[in-house]
Amino acid sequence: MNYIKHLNAVFQKFWEDSRLNPAHISLYMALFQVWNLSRFPEIFYLDRQEIMKLGKVGSKATYHRCLKQLEDWNYLDYFPSHNPYKGSQVKMLIFDTTSGTSTAPTTETSSEQDVKQALVPNTNNNKQIENSNKRKLPKNEIEVTEFFKNNEWPSMEGLKFYNHYQSIGWKVGGKIKIVDWQATASNWMLKAEEIETKNELSQNKDNLRTTKHKDYGQPL
Repeated sequence: MNYIKHLNAVFQKFWEDSRLNPAHISLYMALFQVWNLSRFPEIFYLDRQEIMKLGKVGSKATYHRCLKQLEDWNYLDYFPSHNPYKGSQVKMLIFDTTSGTSTAPTTETSSEQDVKQALVPNTNNNKQIENSNKRKLPKNEIEVTEFFKNNEWPSMEGLKFYNHYQSIGWKVGGKIKIVDWQATASNWMLKAEEIETKNELSQNKDNLRTTKHKDYGQPL
């Protein structure tokens, strides 16, 4: 049962039906909510006090009158019971914008079932792929070197990274466990770039302060 199509159709029916008043609509929506929470069974038992409270219906007379009229006007089937231990029952008629009114819950077509069955394994596969991509630690040094290569870094730098963290148990600062080794590797690359840049600046700075041609005959 497609409850979205059902609600669209039933609200269209409300709009066209001049016999209804707010009490009818409120009571119907309270019944629909109970039906929904019960996972749309063909027939379900009523708790009058619960339905009245949910639908904001103030009196028993209004409740019974509206319930009987909703049945007469083909919104539902009402099965009253005079046994307080058994309770009354309701069967909600199903409305659909395409197929009209049906007196029994519709079953899923084979194509819909095939789609659902196809979606379940794909969803599980996607989760497995995500989990593998977000693995905390690499399988081996080859996976690390490949990651560095893909980021245009030499394999030797990847091997340095792997050996360093392998020797300290894959912990940042020797204390905090790594939760995403690829993010840690990316930070390693950034720090390596910073160190390389500082070294270049330091060399340039020294070259500016010294001369290659000195006269050692001059006093210091």
